[in-house]
Amino acid sequence: MNDARGREYDERPWGSFTVLDDEASDHKVKRIVVTPGKRLSLQTHSRRAEHWFVVSGVATVTVGDDVYECRPGESVDIALGQAHRCENRGETDIVFIEVQTGTYFGEDDIVRLDDDFGRSSS
Repeated sequence: MNDARGREYDERPWGSFTVLDDEASDHKVKRIVVTPGKRLSLQTHSRRAEHWFVVSGVATVTVGDDVYECRPGESVDIALGQAHRCENRGETDIVFIEVQTGTYFGEDDIVRLDDDFGRSSS
């Protein structure tokens, strides 16, 4: 589905994402919104790394065995193959910008290790 500006947009059980840039072959940029009380699946990717920059809200971020809070203006790097997730324990939306780098950026490059919504890997 597309948003009002014609950009790729998708609603998920945890919130939504909008693709801001996917024209280059070496990166993709998304705006991700995680609603209160929700979290993304604990996941890995075999063909991309990610950089998350928190715009608003307080994100509880899991990267590998580490769990910490990311506040607006803070960022986190997720290496290729590293398990990660974002959780919203607050009362307002979390908004972060995700920059993906690698060789492939399709939604089918997700291996879900744990998922609150019963989804398997894409």
